[in-house]
Amino acid sequence: MSTRILVVEDEEKLARFTELELIHEGYTVEKAMDGRTALEMASTREYDLILLDIMLPGLNGLEVLRRLGPDYDVPVILLTARDAVMDKVAGLDAGAVDYITKPFAIEELLARIRVALKQHNKQITVDNTQSLATGKVEDGVYVWNGLKLEEKKRRVTYNNQEISLTNREFLMLETLLQNMDIVLSRDTLLEKVCGYDYVGETNVVDVYVRFLRSKIDDVFGVKMIQTVRGVGYVIKSE
Repeated sequence: MSTRILVVEDEEKLARFTELELIHEGYTVEKAMDGRTALEMASTREYDLILLDIMLPGLNGLEVLRRLGPDYDVPVILLTARDAVMDKVAGLDAGAVDYITKPFAIEELLARIRVALKQHNKQITVDNTQSLATGKVEDGVYVWNGLKLEEKKRRVTYNNQEISLTNREFLMLETLLQNMDIVLSRDTLLEKVCGYDYVGETNVVDVYVRFLRSKIDDVFGVKMIQTVRGVGYVIKSE
């Protein structure tokens, strides 16, 4: 059975062009021209991957992702004319596995589709922490001064005050705490937070660090995540 892809794009010429190129590559393609139709199709039919434009009539792409929910187990690649990092971060936080900015080269889109399908179908898991030091003080619990991260509960507190983090913010903080006193590059952090073979820009890491600082450093008056210029980020034990 061929791989089924749903193309959600309201620009008719681009949708048709993308459809023809995907069919040429051997994929089975269905199209939706607006967010509400896309949501209905994604909810009631089986797909292996969805290409989802952000700017759609009815419901925008981010809202479609939110309504599908965190348990929706189909990789989604966002198509967007926007090139602002914040828009890309919002899409990743909403559940997309990747994004590509329009206009794009079809070869790049096809490559990103292959990577997303490979990750999903083979359930590739890469643990970049096996050869690195750990800041774990007990099973699944990491502590830095008054901050505590509990892996199993997916919970972060500072002096018993709960801190609300998105999934990717949690993964970023978890990775830094697991490797306390070790400077992690942006590429290493990007692989952990966004997945192996992710091909987006590494400045997405800077955005997540900024989010964490706004929720922890700025609120509690600490300096937890330190920048090592030209290298990456580190949480120091002292």
